[in-house]
Amino acid sequence: MKTKKCISRYFVLFLTMMTLFNFTVIQAKEPIKVLILTGQNNHNWQESHLILQKYLTDSGLFAVDVAISPGAGGDMSAFRPNFANYQAVVLDYNGDAWSDATNEAFLDYVKKGGGVVVYHAADNAFRNWKEYNEIIGLGGWGKRNETHGPYVYFKDGKEVRDNTPGSGGGHGTLHNYVLKLRNKKHPIVKGLPDEWTHCQDELYHRMRGPAKNMTILATAFSDKSEGGSGRDEPLLMVIQWGKGRIFHTMLGHVWKEPTHPAVECTDFIVTFLRGTEWAATGKVTQKVPADFPNVQIK
Repeated sequence: MKTKKCISRYFVLFLTMMTLFNFTVIQAKEPIKVLILTGQNNHNWQESHLILQKYLTDSGLFAVDVAISPGAGGDMSAFRPNFANYQAVVLDYNGDAWSDATNEAFLDYVKKGGGVVVYHAADNAFRNWKEYNEIIGLGGWGKRNETHGPYVYFKDGKEVRDNTPGSGGGHGTLHNYVLKLRNKKHPIVKGLPDEWTHCQDELYHRMRGPAKNMTILATAFSDKSEGGSGRDEPLLMVIQWGKGRIFHTMLGHVWKEPTHPAVECTDFIVTFLRGTEWAATGKVTQKVPADFPNVQIK
């Protein structure tokens, strides 16, 4: 099989944004209002939220605000984002608990139909918040175990929900891996190749949670040779909670290196933008770009 190398950050951004410009039909209407919520994370939120904001803004579809929480140990009482002003909230947060008032406002927003995008380590947050765990579907770390829900993975082409006791959350080495579609009809992934390669990233495994009203869109095989689980692990999924639509992407590790291939590759950008539009509106108007990867990268 012919192979490709990972495309450089700037080349990817150029191709992706030009493709979106040329092929996306942007109607004469108000942009979709999106709030990125960040401020604490075990990952490099200082860079990741700016990258996400740029992708959303440069697409021409979204108007983006950012809410930055107080730092770890800070006073959360005044951190009260007005969720109701937005059609989608992108969670780039993994840190201290919010205030009860903020929790209630967030749940009210989702229950009434607000969209949510759960980005990467946001699924590590709030292990003791029952409703949040239902909203994200699957989570990891933070002492999650069988009391939080089953492991969910694919085996022999079928979804498995495994109640075996054990901790939730893990990943092996950073590496390139192949994602496989498990639902070809959902608007977020409709038109994507059956398989494609994602650039160097963490591959979350042994995630567990309530997994209620959850549809898995794509999985990747977590190879034991890379420190993985030996299972086909869900990495893209959608969840319904109340009237709210949730897109959960486990892709997109950003640390302190000068480049961030996990979020700079075309497939992350495309699925993130399409997932955000769907969470906000229930539809996807963006076309799949011609440079979307479809071959294995060695």
